[in-house]
Amino acid sequence: MPDSTPGEAVSDPGLARVNALPPAEFHTEFARCLDVDRWVRALAAERPFASREALLAAADTHARGMTDDEVRTAIARHPRIGERAQGTDTESRWSRGEQSAVTAAGADAEAAFRAANAAYEARFGHIYLVCASGRSSQELLDDLKRRMDNDPAAETRVVADEFRKIALVRVGKVVDGS
Repeated sequence: MPDSTPGEAVSDPGLARVNALPPAEFHTEFARCLDVDRWVRALAAERPFASREALLAAADTHARGMTDDEVRTAIARHPRIGERAQGTDTESRWSRGEQSAVTAAGADAEAAFRAANAAYEARFGHIYLVCASGRSSQELLDDLKRRMDNDPAAETRVVADEFRKIALVRVGKVVDGS
């Protein structure tokens, strides 16, 4: 069990709920954060977490080990940046919130993202993936354009790190029940 102050998990109802989830529910909730079975299993094996910080540190550590194959598999679940995720499920709702700056930026920004996304996909063979939370549409478009200079292997590592960032944001949402 990770180090913390005794009783800390009890004072955090969200963490207490996460620690008490049955295995199948834990898997479902955390696969929404990062759809990598190895990552979810590694987190499940470390339960109970003594603090949010311990959970986030474990999530971060295990996400840093994402393989190229895991990146390719996980990317299939994500909508294109600038496209509104469909559905009423939790993951679609999270995605819409995370991309709100892009989807609310207007027709010109949407057109710019469509064109940039198409060029990115032609170059790398998969969608552009970025942790969009808290970033403006212009920041994201600039990031996409910068990343076009990456070679495919380097870009896969960038995407893995973006998955890690997204996972950490979403782990917080799972704990908060949002």
